[in-house]
Amino acid sequence: MIDDNQMRLLALCSLRIEAKSVDWSLLARCALNGQLDSLCEGFIPEDSAAARKALPLLRRALAEGPLSQHYGRIEEELELATSSGAGLVTVLDANYPENLRSVADLPPFLFYRGSLDHEADARSVAVVGTRQVSEIGLSRARRVARELGEAGYSITSGLARGVDTAAHQTALHFGRRTIAVIGTGITRCYPKENHDLAEEIAERGVILSQFWPSRSPGRDTFPRRNHVTSAVSLGSVVIEASGTSGAKMQARVAGEQGRHVLLLRSLVDSQPWARKMVDAEKATAVADIEQMVEILAAPVGSYQAPPQLQLMFDAG
Repeated sequence: MIDDNQMRLLALCSLRIEAKSVDWSLLARCALNGQLDSLCEGFIPEDSAAARKALPLLRRALAEGPLSQHYGRIEEELELATSSGAGLVTVLDANYPENLRSVADLPPFLFYRGSLDHEADARSVAVVGTRQVSEIGLSRARRVARELGEAGYSITSGLARGVDTAAHQTALHFGRRTIAVIGTGITRCYPKENHDLAEEIAERGVILSQFWPSRSPGRDTFPRRNHVTSAVSLGSVVIEASGTSGAKMQARVAGEQGRHVLLLRSLVDSQPWARKMVDAEKATAVADIEQMVEILAAPVGSYQAPPQLQLMFDAG
């Protein structure tokens, strides 16, 4: 069962006008700051460009009828989640992952399979890279995941082929906690060949999804998944990735979120994009676990919310 505040937050996330929804991260930030009532009344208590853009959309959607008209659809999604053994956590809840609270692009809710561990998940590091990984890249991914696990970190990745799969498998093999952030609804597994791996992660770690349970994989879901993979972690270690890899995008996003960006020295030596990030001091080249642990011990940045000024201007 979920309470009224959780239901209202989910209903706000369900609002759509002309195939557009209100910015979910904006909703999450406001809800996190205790301003759910204002949102439900058609006001956005954040003075930002995102708020000014979203306000007319929010008011138009609320004018079409009460939030309660969306409850039926939400209950269907919740039933799907329950049937797959999944739970729900929102930004309103104490067990919402701590690391996500400090970024601007946090998701308003997560469906999860497995168990949330507040302390262990706060000490997680993403190990990511290309799906078309080389044999030496696989070896490096396994070594990094094993050594970070031995250093007391949980291993986060995206359940994709290649580096992600190697990172999850290694963590499980050595009895370490692993977190899989997926680019689909919690009822689905992509790629399908990782079904058994996903089941093992759900038993011994946790699978997180920022999407409605029925959501199928799409062009937008995996880039959005990368934002949560980096944000839920203290830093991202990129093992092997081309200039078109999603791992390259995650490295950029991690830096924007104030997270540590660690690129293997072998990657920096072989990829111009990685060298450029290091030269611009947006990432650090690392060669061994000692360097990684030293960097990860430094505090990560936090999102500083804009002044909480209620925007009362007319939507028209």
